[in-house]
Amino acid sequence: MDKKLIRKMVQKCFVQYRHDESLPFGEMEFEEIYEKLVKLKNEDPEADLHEIINDAVYEFLAT
Repeated sequence: MDKKLIRKMVQKCFVQYRHDESLPFGEMEFEEIYEKLVKLKNEDPEADLHEIINDAVYEFLAT
């Protein structure tokens, strides 16, 4: 998966949760989220990427 595209999709998802345009975490945390997204997408190739990203962002904000 294209990391730049995923970063933009994650940013847009954070904006939906009332965050500004920047990511509210560092590169290390983004890498963790990215690896989780890749793992989930590989486990279920038919899964909708937007839903996976939304779930990951929600989980990040909820913890």
